Amino acid sequence: MPKRWNMLENNPEVMNHLAYSLGLSKKLAFYDIYSFTDQDLLSFIPRPVYALLVIIPLTPKWDEERKNEDKDKPEYAGKGAEEPVIWFKQIIGNACGSYGLVHCVLNNPEAAQLIQPDSTLDRIRKEALDKTIWDRAKVLEDSDAFEQAHFEAVKLSETTVPTIADDKEGGHFVAFVKGRDGHLWELEGGRKGPLDRGELGEDEDLLSEKVVERALGGVMRILAEEGGNLRFSAIALAENLE
Repeated sequence: MPKRWNMLENNPEVMNHLAYSLGLSKKLAFYDIYSFTDQDLLSFIPRPVYALLVIIPLTPKWDEERKNEDKDKPEYAGKGAEEPVIWFKQIIGNACGSYGLVHCVLNNPEAAQLIQPDSTLDRIRKEALDKTIWDRAKVLEDSDAFEQAHFEAVKLSETTVPTIADDKEGGHFVAFVKGRDGHLWELEGGRKGPLDRGELGEDEDLLSEKVVERALGGVMRILAEEGGNLRFSAIALAENLE
């Protein structure tokens, strides 16, 4: 029977705890994003921002767009160091928050350099790099350390999060990173593969206006048309100033 976990809450305390438990240096940290347009609120987030981790409600229209984009694509066949990103197909139910965090940290060059040697993240990276899609997926599924770190992070949630039984809550974690090729990548384990959203300028980070529009403009318009949804939330990975 496939594994099913309790879902994580998308806030800095939870995700920082998980990231540090897995082996990310405390030189980086996640920050709440309260607005993508209010410069006063954005001023509290250090720049550059290396990755965004977003939970998006799976509305019917967004689900339809995702399926339409994926329907004619083949199964992802990338592997090895020549690939611009390391992407994991999600095979653990409700674990999209932990998959999203792994995608954020492994695929931004600045974050990847700050992974502690022989940590869980380091071992996952080395073991998964040369594997194809389903063997790579097993690396996360079979990692007891990854599973334990996830469950410890679940305990920190401030609000009631969906349990294994609350399987139809309909939210997905999506990671957006500036990869080592200078492109914007959308990474979600429920898709057919990583999504290249285009090249970024050297001075563009993940909170640059054009980048936010390219990454989230479409889904934010969908949510607005459907009356909004309070389950949308976003955090940013940047330098830890504490």
